[in-house]
Amino acid sequence: MKCDNCNKPATVHLTEIRNGKKIEKHLCEQCAAKSEGVPAIKGHTPINELLTNFVMAHSGMQKDMGATCDQCGISWAEFRQHGLFGCEHDYDAFEKDLSPLLQRAHEGATHHVGKSPVRAGGSGAAPKPKHKLVDITKLRKELARAVELEDYERAAKLRDQIRQAEEG
Repeated sequence: MKCDNCNKPATVHLTEIRNGKKIEKHLCEQCAAKSEGVPAIKGHTPINELLTNFVMAHSGMQKDMGATCDQCGISWAEFRQHGLFGCEHDYDAFEKDLSPLLQRAHEGATHHVGKSPVRAGGSGAAPKPKHKLVDITKLRKELARAVELEDYERAAKLRDQIRQAEEG
């Protein structure tokens, strides 16, 4: 289709009904912008931007925009969108929100365990987690759940088990 005014390719198509008669207008973007009675035409938004905005609006991420790093100014929402922090201080600034993400990604671990150097006879990979450390972590999670549920008797038993496991 060609523009009714200038014969450029028409990208805006309007249908209006006046006194029972159907009136069609085919305009290019420039002519549509100049015409009166034609609503302002917004440029095309890329689909990935539309989807990101939709997901952010419906996942509650918009309310998290307030939390920012004092050093670099990045917000939690910006980190979630791009997956990159701005500086090393972001780990402290977003610790509360970051801990659950790290636990999911690293099967419950939130602290670095280290590696065995190859030149010292190690494989270079992180050492296998000791059964004892896994048990203490599990006991601590159970303790937190017990306190949350106000089951203080069970919490006291779990606290004693943790102390006993840590001592040896």
